[in-house]
Amino acid sequence: MNLSLSGKNALVCGSSRGIGRASAIELALLGANVTLLSRTESILKEVRESLDTSLGQVHSIQVADLNEFEDFKRKLKVLSEDRAFHILINNTGGPPSGSVQIAEEDAFLKAFQHHLIANQFLMKCVLPSMKSAGFGRIINIVSTSIREPINNLGVSNTIRGAVGNWSKTLANEVGQFGITVNNVLPGYTNTGRLQEIVQARAGDTKTNEEVMEGMYSEVPLGRFAEPVEVASAVAFLASPAASYINGTNITVDGGRTRSF
Repeated sequence: MNLSLSGKNALVCGSSRGIGRASAIELALLGANVTLLSRTESILKEVRESLDTSLGQVHSIQVADLNEFEDFKRKLKVLSEDRAFHILINNTGGPPSGSVQIAEEDAFLKAFQHHLIANQFLMKCVLPSMKSAGFGRIINIVSTSIREPINNLGVSNTIRGAVGNWSKTLANEVGQFGITVNNVLPGYTNTGRLQEIVQARAGDTKTNEEVMEGMYSEVPLGRFAEPVEVASAVAFLASPAASYINGTNITVDGGRTRSF
């Protein structure tokens, strides 16, 4: 099985922590040159120092903030003109918890920009170099909510569904160039985002531990995933071995999702 990413350049969004950070580590272990993208320079430098370089990889950082969207676009356009990327990992923190009934319109607009519009812009930045190389991997870290909406994540459920349909449409268009587009759907994963969800569910009536025990009971494996377990799926999809996997959703949730 060919898992080597030697000579390939990967851009990993949201790589300062959680699934993004774990994905960057796994891609580097397969030989990729990784560009880390997030808004906190000090953390990105720390992550860069942890990446494998045993195969001669050269890793870099790009500081950019989606909350400063025009500046974000300017920086990423310059970066993509300077470097050919073969792998794009779209990964952005989810919108805050809350019922869709009370969500403000601005919350939808902000989430739409941070997820779908940002994905669209980044895709357009890297697509020319992928076409030129005849090799491309666009992998979106989404959520199981595109299959089964999750209670109290109204804005997230809505926007994630849009990203899922964007991804499938793109996969149909760019497959002819040797470029695959896939979604990884994490379930309950031990990240800061999950802790926010736990606290929101606990409210004033339960402890975090009680909420977590209830969440464990929903998962056949009886535990939360570690970020590296999701990142392993990301790294595989990025590899030559996954060359005929395109336009699909890979669920990494310990069996929690009840649908196929």
